[in-house]
Order: sequence, then C-alpha cells, then structure tokens
Amino acid sequence: MVIMNDDFFIKKGYLISTDNNLLDFDVIFNYLDKESYWSKGIQLDVLRKAIDNALCFGVYYQQKQIGFAKVVTDKATFAYLADVFIIEQYRGLGLSKWLIQTIKQHEDLQGLRRWMLATADAHGLYAQFGFTPITRAERWMEIFSPYTVNN
Repeated sequence: MVIMNDDFFIKKGYLISTDNNLLDFDVIFNYLDKESYWSKGIQLDVLRKAIDNALCFGVYYQQKQIGFAKVVTDKATFAYLADVFIIEQYRGLGLSKWLIQTIKQHEDLQGLRRWMLATADAHGLYAQFGFTPITRAERWMEIFSPYTVNN
C-alpha cells in the first residue's frame, strides 16, 4: 500500500492510495459505466478483473472515494494509463494534477521506456507531465472491440 503525501492536500483531508481494499467499486463502476465517454457499457466482471490486474490509484476525501486511475504495466518497460477521473464536484481543485504527478512518481513506475494513454479531452493536463501525441503513428496498430457503438 502506498499513501501519497502532499501537505497541501493532506491538510485539506485528501488522500491518494494504491490500496485496493480502499477502493469503492460502486463509485468506480457507476462513473465509468454512466459518466465516462470511454467505458459506457462496461460489465461488472470485466471491471473487477481489470482492477484486480492493474496498479490502481484511489483519490479520497474524508474517506470517500472521489477519483480513480489505473495503470496497466509490466513495471519494467511499459505502462498504459487508463480510466482516470475525478468526480465532477471535486474538479478544479488541482486533484487531477496531483493524481497524475503521484502516478508518475510511484516507485514501481520508474525507468519505464514508454507510457501510453488515450484521451479525447485532457491533452492539456497530460502534456504537463510529458505526454505528447504519438510519433511514428504508422508503427502503431490496434484491435478495438468497443462495448457500445459510442466508443
């Protein structure tokens, strides 16, 4: 378990932890299934398996989950950042920046050769942490099997 410290946020009652026992699955599922544009229609068992097999970061305020991110990684060469969110009423406080900073500084994610993510609307946030559009896009391929036609 890693509990990330940042005096500014800790003093205000916020916490980031990688302890999966603290995760509120209902909060995560409801956000991803009903509010996100990228995971609408995700099945409960699929999300449980995804969480079980990833390095997850929960964001909490007064012991209530208000944000989430997961990193799919081999902890040596590659990491894919996914499912990042802060619940709407807590946006605009700098929590998403703190979350990404915490993820990038995590001890198991140091020295990686490549980080990846996909976003439709948060390029400015991720650019602050070194993410750029894919170079040599002609080398990249994918198999995409959406849950719904909206993805």
